[in-house]
Amino acid sequence: MPSDSTDPTDTVVSTANQSDRPGAVVLVSGGMDSATTAYEARERGYDLHFLHTSYGQNTETKERECAEALREELDVPADRFLHIETDHLARIGVSSLTDSSMAVDDADLDADENEIPSSYVPFRNANLLSMAVSYAEANDCEAVFVGAHSEDYSGYPDCRPEFFEAFDRMVDVGTKPETDIGIVVPFVEDSKTDIAARGAELGVPYDLTWSCYREEAPACGTCDACAFRLQAFQRLGIEDPIAYETRPDYTGEADTPAES
Repeated sequence: MPSDSTDPTDTVVSTANQSDRPGAVVLVSGGMDSATTAYEARERGYDLHFLHTSYGQNTETKERECAEALREELDVPADRFLHIETDHLARIGVSSLTDSSMAVDDADLDADENEIPSSYVPFRNANLLSMAVSYAEANDCEAVFVGAHSEDYSGYPDCRPEFFEAFDRMVDVGTKPETDIGIVVPFVEDSKTDIAARGAELGVPYDLTWSCYREEAPACGTCDACAFRLQAFQRLGIEDPIAYETRPDYTGEADTPAES
């Protein structure tokens, strides 16, 4: 199974001949984590297949636009971009990402690590990974890449390393004997700031990504996803290239004025 290390020298295969590259499915949401993961997978020598899902999330149109733009930027062929629309997660509800009766909470970066946020979509990653493994097995891919990271798994139980390790074992049991697909989570031990730093090294076009839980344009700047994203860029001293309704300073300084 491919290594989970984020060391850029840990490339799995030579990239000299693209026809010899193994395939990998990348779960691409359109956000900065999955975009960086896609660039990391390419850096490690994989031919990329994108899987993007619309499941009734508040910003699904914007997220799909970003995923499509990233596909073009990475020269992933259109026939290797699989977009799946499902409504069962929205029908199940109980998440502020998919249930219009629930408000998306303002960011609380100091929340109890055992508190599950309202944006948690029950067992979402198991649903998405199942589709990704099916896509990978059908196309003889050797890996499924996922962009979860350490700041996710205090609030989202299906982002924890133990979850991915267990899912990897399930894939071994539930696929054909000759199938060998690894679940690769390159940033699972890293912070959002680490991801932004790695993305800067890889040249990830963050202007083509979207993280806001509430709005499709401009980003609100105050939900959890916006807060963690802004904090990462602010810690690195890099300007986040997308538009925000307001850009609070999440490094502990006074809030900056609202800007677009």
